[in-house]
Amino acid sequence: MESEKERRIADEMLTNARRRQKERENLPKYVPPEGEWDPNLPYGGKVYLARKKKPDPMWVKILEGIVIFGVLCFIYYCYYYFENLHFHVTHGYAYLGYPQAQHQVGQRYLYGAGVDKHEGKAMEWFGKAADQGHPHASYNLAVGHLNGLHTLDKGKAHQLISHAASKGVNEAHRVLSEVCARGGCE
Repeated sequence: MESEKERRIADEMLTNARRRQKERENLPKYVPPEGEWDPNLPYGGKVYLARKKKPDPMWVKILEGIVIFGVLCFIYYCYYYFENLHFHVTHGYAYLGYPQAQHQVGQRYLYGAGVDKHEGKAMEWFGKAADQGHPHASYNLAVGHLNGLHTLDKGKAHQLISHAASKGVNEAHRVLSEVCARGGCE
């Protein structure tokens, strides 16, 4: 019973295929116009690839011009004011909480590179980075305390310098052996 049903479906499919083939044979054939057929060409004649693109509207051209002008201005700014640009990018990362960026912002404020010199803000940023365990920031904050730029709790400077020395800051080893050994870190 199944084979009879399958045979009937196969016959219908074959009949439909023959009917479609006859319909295709009855369609008019394309005959190229005079002068367009050349048997020496790969496809025998003209090949129509694409239509001509419509021009962009005026607002698109204006927007492209504004974007190009903005990019050129940004390149000019990057070239002539790199220190300022670098400071602002680093400052953004420092606000996000990256200790290396916080230390860099502190260094910039301490030495006035790309920004006005401000020791108070430098110590503030060193403090934020030192709270996250940055060894160089810990050392800079402790040295700032020893130089009178910032005040720390009693014993905090020694703790910060010890942390920096344990993380491999060479200057911290020297301060520990020369200054803290004589009681200068309190």
